[in-house]
Amino acid sequence: MTRRFTATQAGRDVYALGEGPVWDPARERLLWVDIDAGAVHEGRLDPASGAIEAATLHTFGGTVGAVAVSAEGDLVVAEQAVLTRVGVTGRRAELARVIPPGVRSRLNDGAVDPAGRFLIGSMALDDRKGREVLARLDGTALVHLDEDLTLSNGLAWSPSGDRLYNVDSVPGVVWARDYDPATGRTGPRRELFTLDDGPPGTLPDGMCADAEGNLWIAVFGGGRVECRDPAGRLLAVVEVGAPKPTCPAFAGPDLDVLVITTATENMSPRELAEHPGSGHLFTARVGVRGLPAPYWEPPVTPSVS
Repeated sequence: MTRRFTATQAGRDVYALGEGPVWDPARERLLWVDIDAGAVHEGRLDPASGAIEAATLHTFGGTVGAVAVSAEGDLVVAEQAVLTRVGVTGRRAELARVIPPGVRSRLNDGAVDPAGRFLIGSMALDDRKGREVLARLDGTALVHLDEDLTLSNGLAWSPSGDRLYNVDSVPGVVWARDYDPATGRTGPRRELFTLDDGPPGTLPDGMCADAEGNLWIAVFGGGRVECRDPAGRLLAVVEVGAPKPTCPAFAGPDLDVLVITTATENMSPRELAEHPGSGHLFTARVGVRGLPAPYWEPPVTPSVS
């Protein structure tokens, strides 16, 4: 039997393309990005009410696809084409270029693997298909795991860290492969399941995993987050008061609050009036706990703090 939940609007601020929530337990804060605004935000979560008080932490000249944090508080930020390290004082240093000059793509969703490496995917800004990458920053070296995606999106690992899941949104595929956190070695990619039964414009987007090993996937254009087991069976649905949820993440001291980012991108004034929750953060309690987001391990380079 599919469990059903309803998310509650958690904040007052509206984002064009909110994405990538990450819980930082050492500083008891939530981080997320507004891709189109080129901004990294932070917020304080009230675990009892689910309310989030937000503030802008950093802004950049182009898009910002994702953010992750180290144990010391340094950030890795996926700018439009490059990965940037931001020290605790705000000083910035480029770590790696992912998108070659002249290529009409941008960096999109990212996450940290169980050993502290940062993974990041790309998406096309034109009509090219099947040429986007999923890459991993190994120290200062960039390693490509995939080079044939269309819109690289959500990333998650199994509780033991031995399986990597990733979403390719346009074909609606959730991929899986064996993963060795110690070495970064991966096995062959295989199709886990697809989510392609919605109307046009409905896509699987961001993703996280819970402590039981199930996947929580934002259905962009569908106004919901779906929980599915690794076989693809639907276990739970979280209805969101916005048609474009983008990414879920478990947050709070007990990792028992599901935070959901949403978007207003390409919505008409009429659609925004019909769905006033669009672009807001939402929270829900879904009866399970999430997996802790690993801290990013910065490469050994001169300090930027």
